[in-house]
Amino acid sequence: MNVVTVNGVTLHYAVRGEGRPVILVHGNGEDHHLFDILTGQLTEAGYKVYAPDSRGHGMNERLSEYHYADMAEDIYQFIKALNLEKPAYYGHSDGGITGLLLELNHPGTLCLMAASGANLHPEGLQPSFLKEFSDIYEQKHNPLIKLMLTEPDIDPETLSSIKIPVLLTTGEHDLVLDSETQRIADNLPDTEWITVTGEDHGSYIEGSEIMGNLLLDFLREHGYFSSK
Repeated sequence: MNVVTVNGVTLHYAVRGEGRPVILVHGNGEDHHLFDILTGQLTEAGYKVYAPDSRGHGMNERLSEYHYADMAEDIYQFIKALNLEKPAYYGHSDGGITGLLLELNHPGTLCLMAASGANLHPEGLQPSFLKEFSDIYEQKHNPLIKLMLTEPDIDPETLSSIKIPVLLTTGEHDLVLDSETQRIADNLPDTEWITVTGEDHGSYIEGSEIMGNLLLDFLREHGYFSSK
């Protein structure tokens, strides 16, 4: 693992491969190992993968509170610190939210973005999920759970300022409501939405080659060719 200090926190990150850069950002309570199979697919195809552990996750120091805006700024400064020129980006769940906020706050930082299971508001998640984790938060007061229950708060109309191509993916049985993903897709100027049949929020990502194949097709479709 490598280490970089950005936005007041130290982030551990993995780097593998050679070629054009692709940044992978995991979801809430996960770490970069979520993408072990995907990383292998990308590096085999000739890309260089940068996979940070988000603030408070993985090998990073735990914090008392979290905000998606901070996570987006972390990744922006991460890109600048490593001198990455318009990298491609893929984020799962919280990582997808982070990517949207990154491009909203720093337009043109990325050249392409893919986001799986992202939402604009907590109400965009399944009510049963919100109820379950509200009960868990009442018992454990985990600040990462509080983050999911209170954020993000993104005005869908602001998404029209994101001009880069965006791939949205969800599982057929996702935690994110279809109406929420539709709202995101309707407001992004250049987007494609793929629903993966038979899968849930993360089953086609962790331990699966499905998302890697979708991402590779997306990168190539938009001319982000590898070194192979």
